[in-house]
Amino acid sequence: MCLAVPLKITQINGADAVGERDGIRRNIRVDFIREPKIGDYVMVHAGFAIERIRPEEAESDWEAAREVEAELAALYAEEGHG
Repeated sequence: MCLAVPLKITQINGADAVGERDGIRRNIRVDFIREPKIGDYVMVHAGFAIERIRPEEAESDWEAAREVEAELAALYAEEGHG
């Protein structure tokens, strides 16, 4: 299963870029984004930015991901793994 995840573009060098979420940085490609700019929020699938999104949409998705991550961490700790 593959997911598209929202990232904020923090660096661009031609078609190569860096996207970030909560301090986690990923190398991405921006071939499919017209005139990408630092600060753009994009949905990234399989390493490619596939569309621009609104900052509010990215933040909403990030918040949902943080909630899932927190629940998984708590479950993992309950099972004695942490």
